Amino acid sequence: MDRIRHPALRSPLCAALTAAALAAAGLLAVAPSARAADTELLRNGGFESGLTGWSCTAGSGAVVSSPVHSGSAALKATPAGNDNAQCAQSVAVQPNSTYTLSGWAQGSYVYLGASGTGTTDVSTWTQSAPSWQQLRTSFTTGANTTSVTVYTHGWYGTPAYEADDVSLIGPGGTPVPIPAAPSGLTTTGATSSSIGLAWSPVAGATGYSVYRDGAKVASVSGTSATVTGLAPATSYAFQVTASNSAGESPKSASVSASTTGTGPNPPSSGHALVGYLHASFANGAGYTRMADVPDAWDIIDLAFGEPTSVTSGDIRFNRCPASECPTVEPLADFKAAIKAKQAAGKKVLISIGGQNGQVQLTTAAARDTFVSSVSKIIDEYGLDGLDIDFEGHSLSLNTGDTDFRNPTTPVVVNLIDALKTLKAKYGPRFVLTMAPETFFVQMGYQFYGSGPWGGQDPRCGAYLPVIYALRDALTLLHVQDYNSGSIMGLDNQYHSMGGADFHIAMTDMLLTGFPVAGDAAKTFPALRPDQVAIGLPASTQAGNGWTSPAEVTKALDCLTKKANCGAYQTHGAWPGLRGLMTWSINWDRFNGGEFSKNFDAYPWS
Repeated sequence: MDRIRHPALRSPLCAALTAAALAAAGLLAVAPSARAADTELLRNGGFESGLTGWSCTAGSGAVVSSPVHSGSAALKATPAGNDNAQCAQSVAVQPNSTYTLSGWAQGSYVYLGASGTGTTDVSTWTQSAPSWQQLRTSFTTGANTTSVTVYTHGWYGTPAYEADDVSLIGPGGTPVPIPAAPSGLTTTGATSSSIGLAWSPVAGATGYSVYRDGAKVASVSGTSATVTGLAPATSYAFQVTASNSAGESPKSASVSASTTGTGPNPPSSGHALVGYLHASFANGAGYTRMADVPDAWDIIDLAFGEPTSVTSGDIRFNRCPASECPTVEPLADFKAAIKAKQAAGKKVLISIGGQNGQVQLTTAAARDTFVSSVSKIIDEYGLDGLDIDFEGHSLSLNTGDTDFRNPTTPVVVNLIDALKTLKAKYGPRFVLTMAPETFFVQMGYQFYGSGPWGGQDPRCGAYLPVIYALRDALTLLHVQDYNSGSIMGLDNQYHSMGGADFHIAMTDMLLTGFPVAGDAAKTFPALRPDQVAIGLPASTQAGNGWTSPAEVTKALDCLTKKANCGAYQTHGAWPGLRGLMTWSINWDRFNGGEFSKNFDAYPWS
């Protein structure tokens, strides 16, 4: 959204800059190699890589930074009830061979041993080790033994124990290959809070891990699992990995599934008028007090919350100072007016970004700061939710990030995580809206990111993974159909802003869905009509692409009734289209309320 009175026309290009293809070297993911044989056979015996290679019963094990015997980490495991807090690792060995097992322990009743030796299984223990004590034993494998299990454990009902620098020395067995990624992942059923999954077995695998939206949520020994604790009517993406003593496979192909029930944003039969209120600055439209916002506006976006720096994630909302806005109301009156609007059924949101508010959540720390600072604003003013108006260079895709369904670029992944956290924190009533420019959404029909060979503008389509990941939590998407270059529609023709045709073509893409960068295997799915509004400038002063009331009416006729469509024919009629968004309430008031009056007068049915 523009603060200036006469914003410059934006005409970004996403075409490839050169015809020369980049070399493929280094661009392809390489599968992990098998573990080579060595005299030291245990993996991660010092726990410097967390619990990698180890499996602990009932979640009893954890890695701590103190106390340690050496390095920077050690195992801490806590017996509970009928569990003795065993942590174990399977190791490839040779038959008829001798091995030495050792490790350092601290605590009461700590055991170190090996099982499956094929001869006599061994263990050693300490009854009381107030400081680090070395445990040592040895064994000889049987004639047919190719694998043994090394373990540590405590004793029932005793306090936690620590273990570190566990070692198994001897001749290595045949290297165990890391399993291949599972295939055939499918859903087996869903309830309002769970989704069942099944997949094909993988040769050499001893266990499997289930990932939901990129986070590990279950570990199982078989080829099926049920993921529980899910929200109703919500879509999730699942992947599975296979593992054995050598490590974990790459993730499987992703499968999406939805729970049943009523979701957090059920379809609405009402139509809405959305407007931005210049609350933190003044321009040619003048300042409008919150109490003076006309009743026609159903969703009021406070413009803008902005970061302290581009990458800080620290969002601040500062109301317009009296020196710039002489008619600004006292803070108490502003907050009281918000409550009055809400009592009348209106929603008031904080909008983050705008033309000047570049936000790049490059790190997890910035993501967490974003969540906490936005929460503070929402809580202080008692707001209903959040609008994301990231523009400029806030979102762009790293080279090689080519699938909107599984993004890898930190600024995109961190924004998704932050929005999911805020939605979970405030619950089903939290209103989440987005106001991207066409360049970041519909341009993705032709180009996505820097492209398969580089050279394209990496911002092309960069909003698509955010919209896709939040599609079930998203209340409303109102793309800015202004300050835009020409965009290709689903008819493979270019459409230019300023008339009904542009709004029809751009909105039809959102309600029909479209292949991203022409790849039919990567289709951006259609949104519900109640999730979509058309974004327009309120007057000729507000932005490039102003559309006359008559042309706006034509666009609404075509999209909701399939009438007055002109040259572009839509893929359907959507009487449930949510409504219109405009920049801005101030400019509409400056222009005598023409935009809002036309919306109120439109015969929706």
